[in-house]
Amino acid sequence: MPTLPMHRLSKLAPYFLSVLRIFAAGSFLTHGTMKLFSWPASFEYPLNPMLYTAGILEVVGGLLLLMGLFSRPTAFLLSGLMAFAYFIAHSSNSFFPVLNHGEAAMLYCFIFLYLSAAGPGVWSFDASRAQSRVG
Repeated sequence: MPTLPMHRLSKLAPYFLSVLRIFAAGSFLTHGTMKLFSWPASFEYPLNPMLYTAGILEVVGGLLLLMGLFSRPTAFLLSGLMAFAYFIAHSSNSFFPVLNHGEAAMLYCFIFLYLSAAGPGVWSFDASRAQSRVG
């Protein structure tokens, strides 16, 4: 049985990083559009100032990350937002994320924290801007 040479996949890492950023940002964006625009479905809770602020950050931050523009500071800010959301809305219900329904917040928190350190990948406006400064 032939084995896949895994070291060859490392050449694709910058592209996979972009795919991770694009899909995470696109999914995250819909949390904000639900709160602010009732799309793709209505948000099930009434909006208070904290949820309204979260919705704005989710839409604006989600769009910036989707494009890969100002990715590192945006991802860092959104990571903090999701840590805050986890501890405010979920952790008091149970220690385990699977029981407190905080899995999405926890995963977004760490995906965004990773993106703040790793950058947006090659398919991003940030990468294009960096390339144009170099060459």
